[in-house]
Amino acid sequence: MTGEMNMATTTVANVRIAGGTWRDDLRGMRMVWRRELIRFGRNRPRILTSMAQPVLFLFVLGTGLSPIIRTGIGAHVDFRTFMFPGVIAMTILFTAIFSAVSIVWDREFGFLREMLVAPVRRGALIAGKTLGGATVATLQGVIMLVLAGLVHVPYSPVLLVSLVGEMVLTALVLTSFGVLLAARMDQVESFQVVMQLFVLPMFFLSGAVFPLSQLPPWLAALTKIDPLTYAVDPMRRNVFAHVHVPPAAARVLDPGVTWWGWHLPTALELGLVAVLALAMLGVAMFQFARPE
Repeated sequence: MTGEMNMATTTVANVRIAGGTWRDDLRGMRMVWRRELIRFGRNRPRILTSMAQPVLFLFVLGTGLSPIIRTGIGAHVDFRTFMFPGVIAMTILFTAIFSAVSIVWDREFGFLREMLVAPVRRGALIAGKTLGGATVATLQGVIMLVLAGLVHVPYSPVLLVSLVGEMVLTALVLTSFGVLLAARMDQVESFQVVMQLFVLPMFFLSGAVFPLSQLPPWLAALTKIDPLTYAVDPMRRNVFAHVHVPPAAARVLDPGVTWWGWHLPTALELGLVAVLALAMLGVAMFQFARPE
């Protein structure tokens, strides 16, 4: 009997300890990204309410200011056409920041601690969170494109595809900024105070609701240090390239961004947005890598 037991062989399954490989990091990123999409899809009231404020700006504020702007530039231009890129940026801005709030919420209620002890690098989790928030913000902006025809913006495939690409970059930089703000905060109330300190100035200084031409020097300087300015301007150039606007009105409504008299090309503006997104994401990863 003893001999038979000694002769018996036991097969042991291969065991791999998770963590430390790029495949584990990618899997962690994908799971966090999917979690953000699932939360977005299940929260239909959030989808509807996040569109209320942009629609209010576009159709109430835009309609009210249109006669004044039309008189000032001496041309028949619907001011809502001018505001449309800014309203898209507004939609992305608030959705991206709302996604970053969930980090503070998860930390306050203990779920973030469970994520951070997973056998993957913390940077991968933050990258997944940022990509998930940027995806949700982009989807929210795409929904706003349905209203383009109501403000005389054509449903041109080239225009729509290029706008979506610009929205992706805008969503990435804004979500990275939100994640950076939320990196070391423990309470949702504190994050909301900081959010109000940054979000509204970013929106109003970006040229979303007023042209960047003929501004006082102090205000013009503030618009140039606003990262959202370099996302709104390419979208507005894109829209104005597909609508009929008199040249004189275009110079007033779409002057572009200038540095010491030099007009920044669209490619450089989008490149600045991408660099800022990567830089802020890198700082956010560094913050989360530090011990709690």
